Amino acid sequence: MNSRFVVTMLVGVALSTALARNANAQLPNGYGASISVEIARKLADTATAEGKKNGWNVAVAIVDTAGDLVFFERMDNTQAASTIVAQEKARTAARFKRPTKAFEDALAGGRQAILGLPGATPLEGGLPLVIEGKVVGAIGVSGATSPQDGVCAQAAADTLGKQPGPPAPATPPAPPATPKPPVKK
Repeated sequence: MNSRFVVTMLVGVALSTALARNANAQLPNGYGASISVEIARKLADTATAEGKKNGWNVAVAIVDTAGDLVFFERMDNTQAASTIVAQEKARTAARFKRPTKAFEDALAGGRQAILGLPGATPLEGGLPLVIEGKVVGAIGVSGATSPQDGVCAQAAADTLGKQPGPPAPATPPAPPATPKPPVKK
């Protein structure tokens, strides 16, 4: 093989790996007190209302900071497997403090090592829930397509206020300004 081609490929793999890691960084938020069942019930109602509005039958799981189930609801005619998938999406989002879409995107980008993470469900539809800057649990939605599940989960999360996105990748510091030569008069 041409050595230039090999070097180009290695640089490309290294760059894509670095970008995938930055895109999947966990939320910087610490964990707070776990979500209450009253709030969890309201979030599930919002997510199922979004599903109903769009003609999607979904299952909704709300978990606490440890990923343990607080509230669950499944609409009539939702496929049976969505019961487990919704819970796993919520657990992933709570335990890894990031949207499950980050795992899906990394996998789609060729980062197959994601499949080796215990308890990581790489399907959109799971979101950490943040109240007053603290992760209090997560929501997982399943039953429609992954993007549609994500719409339902986001509609519910948005009722808690502005939810933080993944942290921005670190930017290198700006180079020091070069001093301007004195102006002669």
